[in-house]
Amino acid sequence: MRFLDEVKIWIKSGDGGPGCLSFRREKFLEFGGPNGGDGGKGGDVLAIADAGLNTLIDYRYKQHFRGATGGNGMGKDRHGANGVDAVLKLPVGTQVFAEDGETLIADLTEPGRRLVLCKGGDGGYGNAHFKTATNRAPRRTDPGWPGEERWVWLRLKLLADIGLVGLPNAGKSTFLAAVSRARPKIADYPFTTLAPKLGTVVSDEQSYVIADIPGLIEGAHEGVGLGTRFLGHVERCAVLIHLVDGTAEDVGAAYRTVRAELEAYGHGLADKAELVCLNKVDALTGEETERQRARLAEACGRTPLAISGVAGTGLADGLREAFAQVRSRRERERADAA
Repeated sequence: MRFLDEVKIWIKSGDGGPGCLSFRREKFLEFGGPNGGDGGKGGDVLAIADAGLNTLIDYRYKQHFRGATGGNGMGKDRHGANGVDAVLKLPVGTQVFAEDGETLIADLTEPGRRLVLCKGGDGGYGNAHFKTATNRAPRRTDPGWPGEERWVWLRLKLLADIGLVGLPNAGKSTFLAAVSRARPKIADYPFTTLAPKLGTVVSDEQSYVIADIPGLIEGAHEGVGLGTRFLGHVERCAVLIHLVDGTAEDVGAAYRTVRAELEAYGHGLADKAELVCLNKVDALTGEETERQRARLAEACGRTPLAISGVAGTGLADGLREAFAQVRSRRERERADAA
């Protein structure tokens, strides 16, 4: 299934049905009076967070969604039926923005959450509604009220606990495949990953979701390469695992490049807990590993972990530290909710 994380759609709620003009006419009943019913309410446009979805591809080829019009009022005080709602099933983590692309309308972060994006128009009154002691035979009816319509942007931001960041070909996909059952594409050339990938790791009866995004290059925060299109998918992560290729000529420059892009992008990415890892140590000798670790430590201001996604070296220690950060955030969220 193709991954799609942004789409623009047009939505319109249903118009209300018109009221009915009717009088009761029966044999031997000279003064029946008005009995026109009210029109039905137009259908709403609803957004529902569906845990079974992980892409917006359903909205790639159909961009117009409309609620049904309410039914007409009828004689014998019969009200029109309400219009059928238009239901948009969206992946958990989808944000709904106004047409300007900046005004946030809703953030569907919880499975099953429902939101009315456009409210259906109310039905019009039939003439029975206007009957009074002095106006026994009103001939007034109201048309149904029009529904709302708007263009909205849907943007998906994956709900992951841990995000993998680094330059292209830093070994992020190999890391994800080594610690989870995810099977991302792995090759020895840059930009193998063209869309975010998710993997789940279970530890101590708790599950953790890891997100692998395409590699970052200089200018990514301005849209260079795959740029800002996928940086948003790590905004919700509790911790970032920053992988640096240990076979790179200048590991310090590699770290600073990615770090500068996270800071320039903003949205709190630079303030997240970060676990720096020197990857691909299986291709280095012990002396080369220590030399590269020292250079990377000078650049990031801490001692990085030495890991290898291929050989499995140091992965348990890295995950243990990352899981501790995730559990700490979960405890804070539970405390805030309480």
